[in-house]
Amino acid sequence: SLPAKLINGGIAGLIGVTCVFPIDLAKTRLQNQQNGQRMYASLSDCLIKTIRSEGYFGMYRGAAVNLTLVTPEKAIKLAANDFFRHHLSRDGKKLTLLREMLAGCGAGTCQVIVTTPMEMLKIQLQDAGRIAAQKKLMAAQAQLSSSPAAAAAEPAVETRTTATQITRELLRSKGIAGLYKGLGATLLRDVPFSIVYFPLFANLNKLGQKDPNVKAPFYVSFLSGCVAGSTAAVAVNPCDVIKTRLQSLQRGVNEDTYSGILDCTKKIWQREGPTAFFKGAYCRALVIAPLFGIAQVVYFIGIAEFLLDMLPKHRA
Repeated sequence: SLPAKLINGGIAGLIGVTCVFPIDLAKTRLQNQQNGQRMYASLSDCLIKTIRSEGYFGMYRGAAVNLTLVTPEKAIKLAANDFFRHHLSRDGKKLTLLREMLAGCGAGTCQVIVTTPMEMLKIQLQDAGRIAAQKKLMAAQAQLSSSPAAAAAEPAVETRTTATQITRELLRSKGIAGLYKGLGATLLRDVPFSIVYFPLFANLNKLGQKDPNVKAPFYVSFLSGCVAGSTAAVAVNPCDVIKTRLQSLQRGVNEDTYSGILDCTKKIWQREGPTAFFKGAYCRALVIAPLFGIAQVVYFIGIAEFLLDMLPKHRA
């Protein structure tokens, strides 16, 4: 049933995000840093420096936004894919690869309704620590080069903003369009992702089915979700880098600003080289693999069906 699909998708999203959020934070910071302003050398370096400067919970900046909105996002994504697969199938016959891709395309298009504002807010909170650390470093260098008295001065304290404050400011200054900045880039990432992910998952999962009418074992669904998720994540990473850069409202010292997808693509290619489009690719693969592996296990086990079945018994 649709309620069960939505609940399963929501539970899967909550579990997955909680497990992999620190890696996602590192991915955002690695993607946003530009040549000449590098604060972090790798995933591990980013996490270590984040813990040292912001504490353990610094790795979860922006997690509240993600945990709040990932439930409807994952629910829409998984339920929409099932909806489109059902309506694209002819008399219950096996879907062709093209129709599987069309179903994934529909799911990716539907999910951006929630994904875009979620990513917009999450990125501001995730990247705030990097920008603050960069400013402190630049200030310390300037003080040391000026005078001993200036060097002894206390560095400026970072003023932390919340998702609610960012939302209010965006709505006040730009209206609802402010929360949907980078919508085109989000579509450019999520639609191809779903086109790759869902057909690949479905076909990998079928390999573990002994009988077409019986679900594959949970570990097959998990591994299929991991492989399909990481493959699709790396494939669309260039689009993710562009989306992240476009949605970042604050810039570090001497960092480029962008007017749109084409401008962003051109500047990254010319100033950072083609390899810049794969910044954070391994982080993204590490995030997406378990996230979608867990999502598919929860979804296919059908926790929601069990909970919904228990309700009438409990009431009785």
